[in-house]
Amino acid sequence: MKKYISILFLVLISSCDSFLDVPTATQTQLDTPKKIKELLITSYPLANYAVLAELSGDNFIDNQVPVNNVSLVGEAFEPMDTELFEWRETISSDEEDSPYYLWEQFYQSIAAANHVLEAIDILKTKGNTTNMNPQKGEALILRAYSHFILVNLFAKTYKDPVNSANDLGVTYITQPAKKVIVQYERNSVAEVYALIDKDIEQGLPLIDDDVYDQPKYHFTKVAAHAFASQFYLYKRDYQKVIEHADAVLGMGNPSALLRDWKSNYSNPETEMNVYINSNSAANLLLIPTYSIYNRRFGRYRYGWNGPASKGTNGAGPTWSSRPPFLQGWLWTSNQNYGAFHAKLMELFEYTNKIAGIGYPHIMRTEFTTDDVLLNRAEAKIMLGQIDAGVKDLDYWNVSHKGTRELTRNAVTSFYTANRADFVFPFHTTELSPQFVVTAEQKPFIDCVLHFRRLERLLEGHRWFDLKRYGIEITHLAGKSATPIVLTYDDDRRAIQIPSDVIGAGYESNPREENAIPSDQFKLFY
Repeated sequence: MKKYISILFLVLISSCDSFLDVPTATQTQLDTPKKIKELLITSYPLANYAVLAELSGDNFIDNQVPVNNVSLVGEAFEPMDTELFEWRETISSDEEDSPYYLWEQFYQSIAAANHVLEAIDILKTKGNTTNMNPQKGEALILRAYSHFILVNLFAKTYKDPVNSANDLGVTYITQPAKKVIVQYERNSVAEVYALIDKDIEQGLPLIDDDVYDQPKYHFTKVAAHAFASQFYLYKRDYQKVIEHADAVLGMGNPSALLRDWKSNYSNPETEMNVYINSNSAANLLLIPTYSIYNRRFGRYRYGWNGPASKGTNGAGPTWSSRPPFLQGWLWTSNQNYGAFHAKLMELFEYTNKIAGIGYPHIMRTEFTTDDVLLNRAEAKIMLGQIDAGVKDLDYWNVSHKGTRELTRNAVTSFYTANRADFVFPFHTTELSPQFVVTAEQKPFIDCVLHFRRLERLLEGHRWFDLKRYGIEITHLAGKSATPIVLTYDDDRRAIQIPSDVIGAGYESNPREENAIPSDQFKLFY
């Protein structure tokens, strides 16, 4: 793993003046199959989108709000955290974990994939007979995945082909830039989704796991199927979700492929190593990111704490208090400020041990069998196959140490209107008339969203589910407890394009900024 962390910084393409691509003048010539393979190793995005997504969602609270009863009130780790929590434009940071850094890293990944695809075509025209189809497949899936994350962060949620045609997406780039300065126009969300679909359909059949020395750090066949199951879930092509999930999990009992939650609870570092282990059957794709996410927990203003933690650290349909699988996995520097999950422990890569400097990393378990199982359960429920969906949910329940069997009755008895921490009003039909969740389906979808909130705790996926289902959120901000409401189709559900990119002529997201609480104005401005 250390090898793969360090070589991510040996970028084969020079930095650029364009925000969406890289110039070709000084890049290493991709004139051999070996160089193409080496570039793909370094092409995965270094950015961790969890900070943006979690501060935007409902897993975090502002510890300065008096009603949260935090005895020790801290300041924000940095002003960017307040900007994100209050759904304002982020103007205070372009460092790791910022919108700018994510934009830059994911588009650099796209640029590298495009250079690989062009180089493969050139080698073929020159008569090179080396089979580069596996590399072509990986590049296409990587390009699709990178655009998928960008469009789900910087645009509104996918609605349907008609309504999403009116929403600004991101630029889907399929060719390397030939100029240093290139003006790009934004595709619609519908266009971006159609192009992702095309890249998946073309790329996935080409992937060959035999070419990988360290397969868990690449889009292997199962990792690509896992990504496809998530994409088609968001696109609401439920039959394809099931097909791709079956390719990962098989048709029978998938329990042997799911995460083993029996662990040594001696310290968070030990647990982190267990969680991100590349030998785990549950981990399908590991991405080492450059991130200081872990440092924001436990002693600063915003945290997974108090009211926000009730939906993830409370009761469930087959347990009565804290989820059994989380017991022993949660740690804190100061209980007043909230906790963190051991999977978020930082890996520090020293460049100079004497000086104590280097690169902080968070290893993302980007695709897992557990999450794919929940994708399949959701798809089955939306297709009306509720018993089959509950069966998948019970596989998850058993593997996560649920104390009772999950049945239809257990779901409908627990997910009722009086459980505000687990049951939320959906605004799906307002987003798209085609997105109908029936009264019969509703408690089972609530269960899926609850289980996924637990499964991907603090990794950012909750924000995507909130957007997809039009779940409205209220953040209380500052000592004045100013309520800031995010409605189901609020323009602020699309994180604003980084200001440097807008300044270079890129079209911004339309939005009406919310007022800054008066007690915060003096602190940061």
